Amino acid sequence: MRVLLSTYGSRGDVEPLVALAVELRALDVDVLVCAPPDFAERLAGLGVPLVPVGPSASELTASAPPPSSIPERAAQLIADQFAVVPAAAEGCDAVVVTGMMPTAAGALSVAEMLGVRAVSVTFQQLTLPSPHHRPLAYPGRPLPDGVTDSRTLWDLDAENVNALFGEALDSNRVANGLPPVANVRDYVIGDRPWLATDPVLDPWREPSYFEVVQTGAWVLPHERQLPDDLVAFLDAGEPPVYVGFGSMPMHGSADVARVAVEAVRAQGRRVVVLRGWAGLAPEDVRDDCFVVGEVNQQELFGRVAAVVHHGGAGTTTTATRSGAPQVVVPQLADQPYWAGRVADLGVGVAHDCPTPTVESLSAALSAVLTAGTRERAAAVAGTIRTDGAAVAARLLVDAVERDRVTA
Repeated sequence: MRVLLSTYGSRGDVEPLVALAVELRALDVDVLVCAPPDFAERLAGLGVPLVPVGPSASELTASAPPPSSIPERAAQLIADQFAVVPAAAEGCDAVVVTGMMPTAAGALSVAEMLGVRAVSVTFQQLTLPSPHHRPLAYPGRPLPDGVTDSRTLWDLDAENVNALFGEALDSNRVANGLPPVANVRDYVIGDRPWLATDPVLDPWREPSYFEVVQTGAWVLPHERQLPDDLVAFLDAGEPPVYVGFGSMPMHGSADVARVAVEAVRAQGRRVVVLRGWAGLAPEDVRDDCFVVGEVNQQELFGRVAAVVHHGGAGTTTTATRSGAPQVVVPQLADQPYWAGRVADLGVGVAHDCPTPTVESLSAALSAVLTAGTRERAAAVAGTIRTDGAAVAARLLVDAVERDRVTA
């Protein structure tokens, strides 16, 4: 059996596919991944073949193009999918697709063109139409504040997706012998999408507009050891506070780093700062401050007093599983949702704006650096599932085997 895992996005879009790849290989499935070139080293370290597609995701993120350029950029990303994915998907029994809406639409179209089973996956539920939450607004296309009817909002969302991506998708589809798509969003979602999130941290509520398969989050246990100098820092005093914003560009990153370090020091704590895609680099580095690059967050979060982060799905899941209290400083997209879930579960607080000050971040830390929050975080950590990727791998293999029986 051969399976292609396809995505385009940040580390949060790629890491879950790494976990699924490992579980599929344990079931004797031949796996390869289509993803941005940024993750070649990560996949090579696990022996998973990478077919690079599109430009560097980190460079695209750092360039911060204006919202008006979204259709143009989407057109190129979709064209990249049609140029690269067909050869990668040839001979595959299934294609698992996630990532940005336009690239997912392109990859799913290629699977359709080749007649290969495709599964659409999301790592957060806010892109799935539901009467229980509003759609995410696209840059430059805000949803009207006065509209509360769920169906109306989701119809507007479909119109926005079509306006941004429909022309580029259909031109590529027609050029490859496929019919146009009437509704790009619904085409990407399909009839039975998979939601790869934890049901405690991210519960899918019924009734809904269609059937959703919630597998649990796809998390690969990291065996990589922490660097010796970081271990020495951790061992040298009380648990520090971790600050990192993952793949977020965080414009004005020098000031963000300064604010974060000063806020942690105001609580009498040491600090570990992740450089991330923003390149956070505190200028005032003393014995109480340690700056890291790529690091095993699963191991590190278990040794810190609190985690300050941006609210990406992967980081939120990892922090919640670790039992560390959290301060979430959401920037965009689904991040305010994850910040709200952290607050609702009582395992941390949601910062109320994307640009913290020393005073606001220090106050948030003061609220979570308590015995009560740590006890609650530890209790919730014990409820988070760890088998999501294995569940998904088994579901996929079973579906392919059923296809073979009925063929």
